[in-house]
Amino acid sequence: MLFELLSDLLKIDDLLFIVRNTGAVSEVRNNSLSIKQKEKWITIGDNDGPAHMHIDSELIKSAEFVQEVKPERTSFSVRFFNKNDERVLAVFFTKMYDDTKTLIPERKKVYDQLNQKYSSKIQF
Repeated sequence: MLFELLSDLLKIDDLLFIVRNTGAVSEVRNNSLSIKQKEKWITIGDNDGPAHMHIDSELIKSAEFVQEVKPERTSFSVRFFNKNDERVLAVFFTKMYDDTKTLIPERKKVYDQLNQKYSSKIQF
């Protein structure tokens, strides 16, 4: 199901994949990224391209759809966690608001449909 969720996310325009640890942050936009799986490794992007990531599917234990309310806007994301509930990967929906800071209903609908398909909290 992890591969399926990541595949569905890659079909959506204007997402930002963020891998973060204590020493570094990597941000990759999803525009035209490919996805494939070989054994336990899911590869997003092209190995020969300027940016790609390898995800150990055995270490990702859960995912959660998160709407984080902030003073000027709400952020929308899907966050992936390991067995210790530490965030391994986050996928943020970008361009959710227009120039007047109004939520774009079509973008919110895409997020809601994906959330409904997988449920708010997913165990792998």
